[in-house]
Amino acid sequence: MNDQLSFLYEDDATRHLDDILSLERFQRYLDAANGDRSLAYKLYALNTAIAEAMFSPIQMLEVALRNRFHAELSKTYGDDWYDQIGVITDVFQRNQIAEAKLNLVRDRKPIEPGRVVASLSFGFWTSCLGRRYEDMWRRTLRHAFQHAPDGLTRKRINSPLTRIRLLRNRIAHHEPLLKHNLLDRHDRIVEITGWLSPIASDWSKHHCRFSEVYDDDLSKLFRT
Repeated sequence: MNDQLSFLYEDDATRHLDDILSLERFQRYLDAANGDRSLAYKLYALNTAIAEAMFSPIQMLEVALRNRFHAELSKTYGDDWYDQIGVITDVFQRNQIAEAKLNLVRDRKPIEPGRVVASLSFGFWTSCLGRRYEDMWRRTLRHAFQHAPDGLTRKRINSPLTRIRLLRNRIAHHEPLLKHNLLDRHDRIVEITGWLSPIASDWSKHHCRFSEVYDDDLSKLFRT
């Protein structure tokens, strides 16, 4: 077990942490630890360490997906594909594009494709794999996954990316992660990154600390 997870606090410090974390949120860790407060704090520390470790490969996947989609969409519709009628039709996505442009104007920066694209969220890119974009998938987006197995379908890639996006959101909102199948999530992140770019996937595997911090025995407490 990581020594950092075994760090013990004095009782008064622990009571202060209880107030900071709030009983409502910390209760999930206490329940998983069957009321053992010391073990609950180890679970909380493990959750934090995993969140930190998982963010690195998720970040690489998000950047690779964004840039590969932008490259393929630009080939078909031009660099300003997001402004072309009939390309992006989802209201949520249209609002994100408008907000990205507004923020650039507020920051007195030029509205350039690279800046707009970099401002769009992971949710924007995964939404490009929704059912409404089946034609765009067949015409354009499937080419982004040039290292994927033959016959990759929109549905097959949409489901795991949606789960990864939800995990990313849980990390961003400091939610418990341990009840999820994190080993599978990690493997899917690295695998899909490899479909976009094998070198990017190798970079993620080299720099990711997930295997160093993950503790399956402790995590099982959350899943039982």
